[in-house]
Amino acid sequence: MALRIGFLGVAHMHAWGYAHGLKSRTDAQAVAVYEADPAMAERFANDFGVERCASPEALLDAADALIVCSENMLHAEYVELAASRRKPTLCEKPLAPNAEHARRIATAVEASGMLLMTAFPCRFSPAYRKLKERVANGDIGKLRAVCATNRGSCPGGWFVQVEHSGGGAMIDHVVHVADLLHDLLGEEPVRVQAQTGHNMYGETWEDTAMLTLEYPCGVFATLDSSWSRPKSYKTWGDVTMNVVGEAGVIEMDMFGWGADLYRNADMRHTHAGYGSNLDALLVDGFLAAVRGDGPAVPSVGDGLAAARVALAGYASAAQGGAPVALAI
Repeated sequence: MALRIGFLGVAHMHAWGYAHGLKSRTDAQAVAVYEADPAMAERFANDFGVERCASPEALLDAADALIVCSENMLHAEYVELAASRRKPTLCEKPLAPNAEHARRIATAVEASGMLLMTAFPCRFSPAYRKLKERVANGDIGKLRAVCATNRGSCPGGWFVQVEHSGGGAMIDHVVHVADLLHDLLGEEPVRVQAQTGHNMYGETWEDTAMLTLEYPCGVFATLDSSWSRPKSYKTWGDVTMNVVGEAGVIEMDMFGWGADLYRNADMRHTHAGYGSNLDALLVDGFLAAVRGDGPAVPSVGDGLAAARVALAGYASAAQGGAPVALAI
């Protein structure tokens, strides 16, 4: 019997990618959705032919496992609800937008013993996995530094409404690369320095976020997680890592593959990216964990560790970029 997947909130655009990843499967299928926005709920239900539930509790009755793609500030509430029924859950990043929500999530998971994975699809990138393999093989010797970016276009909507998102570019984009660094180095940073700004849009939320991270092993990393790509940019953004070792450098551009078409007839440029579907690979990993065929990785601990980096970044920026020690 196919595993029944329910979507608890679909405000995040990644919900559509995860649902598409389920369409071709025979061992699992999307069956239901709960979304507080009626128009969005109806659109998702129509797009994927699923039941539209009147309440989160009704969704839990209809599903064996959950995917949470709500606004960030609802993650803790929805994880607690899933924990009350021990429903295996994949939760969109950032797992927690503040320290209180992080504590609530950690408590709910520990008390219930539920399976909770964090939606970090970049972990499943073949480019990143090859980079990690080469570092582990010692191809570039002892690591010294990493220069990374996760720049994107401003998504607008609830992402720039702090009461729903918990912040701007910092909380949205720091966590992806923070997680990759955690996985690559096997440790969390001990100090974080950050600067934020309103350089692109001039609004109250930060659209620019620059961080420096120091790790116990002696590696330092810089991270640009700004919403600095205009709406006209050829792709949504990037994830890059330049890893510097004593014997060499590895440069990774996770979404760098693409084909460009330039047409003189109408003076237009079209860009089409290609490569692995990371959303589908993430869903594969989640379903394997639910079946007991693989680890629940990225884990709840991974999600909370990445969130700690972003929250330390906010603390540093509030102090004018002063170093903030991270409690490990």
